[in-house]
Amino acid sequence: MIRRRPLLLWLGLTASCALAESDPAVTLTRLADRVRVEAGGQWFTEYIYGDGARRPYLYPILAADGTPLTRDFPMQSPAGEEQDHPHHRSLWFAHSSVNGIDFWNEDPAGGNTPKGRIVNDTLTTAADGPAGVIHATEQWLGPAGELVCTSETTLRFQATAAGRFIDCTVTLHARPEAPLLLGDNKDGVMAIRLAQWLTLPHQSGSRPVPGRGHIVTAKGDRDAAAWGRRADWCDYHAPHDGQTYGVAIFDHPQNLRHPTWWMARDYGLFAANPLGRHDFEGRKDQPHLGDHVIPAGGALTLRYRFYFHLGDEIAAQVAAHYAGYVAEK
Repeated sequence: MIRRRPLLLWLGLTASCALAESDPAVTLTRLADRVRVEAGGQWFTEYIYGDGARRPYLYPILAADGTPLTRDFPMQSPAGEEQDHPHHRSLWFAHSSVNGIDFWNEDPAGGNTPKGRIVNDTLTTAADGPAGVIHATEQWLGPAGELVCTSETTLRFQATAAGRFIDCTVTLHARPEAPLLLGDNKDGVMAIRLAQWLTLPHQSGSRPVPGRGHIVTAKGDRDAAAWGRRADWCDYHAPHDGQTYGVAIFDHPQNLRHPTWWMARDYGLFAANPLGRHDFEGRKDQPHLGDHVIPAGGALTLRYRFYFHLGDEIAAQVAAHYAGYVAEK
C-alpha cells in the first residue's frame, strides 16, 4: 500500500499531461437565458440560469458521442421516463436547510419548510483553448424575497480523450450583519440526476423499474451500501447500447468534512453532501450534529469535479484521475 499511492498519483498526472496537447477546444455561446457549452464543436451542456426555475442548473449533460447522461424531466416529459422529484434538474447545487429555509425542494416536497430560490445576479464567460469557464454570482432569496446569503459559482469545462469534465467551485457568503446556518439535512448539495438507463433496479411508487447500473465509492462500498458512506469519490455507471458509460464525482480534500458523505440513490440521484451527518449516520436523536455556521461576513468554499467517462470505474481509471485532481494547483 505504501508503494501504490505514489504510483497512482504518477498515473493520474501522466494521463493528464499526455492528453493536454490534443484536448478539443471548448467554446461558450451566450444566449438569452443560458450559456451553451461545446467541446470540439460538439454539444456538451448548457448552463441555464434565466428560465424561471428556482435555481441555475446544467442540462443536458452529453457524452462525447452525444449520449444523454442526465434525465430529461422536468425540462421535458419523454414517454416512459419517471417523473418524480421535479426539483431534480439534471445537475445543480443547493441545500435544504439554509437559515431554516429549503433551497433544495419545491412545494409540495419537503413538507412545510419555507422554500427559497437561487437567482443569478451576474455572469461572465471565458474560453481559452481546451477550457471554458463560467463565473456567476447568485442571490439566495427567502419566500418573501428577502436576501438570505449570496454565492459565487465558477464552472470549468474540459474534454479530453478520457472523457468530459466539469469543475464546480461554489463559495457561500454570509451577510455582513449575521451568521449563516447550514443545517444538518441529507438533501444537498452538489447533485446530479442521472438518465433512467443508468439507474439500479428500484421502485417507482409501487412499480418495479429494471436497471443495470452500479455505484461504487473510493472505499469499495457498492450499490445500496454506498448511500451515506464517506469517500474521496463515488462513481455511477451502467451499460447502454453496447457501451458502458459512467459519472464520477470527486470531493476536493480542502472541502468541509472531507471525505464527504454520498447521497447515492438507486433511482439515479447522486450527490456529495457534507451537511447531512445525522441522516447519513443514523443519529436521529442528534438532528443538529452536522450543522455548520458561517460567521457573519464569512465564507465557505466547496469544490467538486464531475468526470463523465466510458467504462466502469476500473476501465476509466477513476482513482488515477482523482489523484491527478488532488495534485493540481
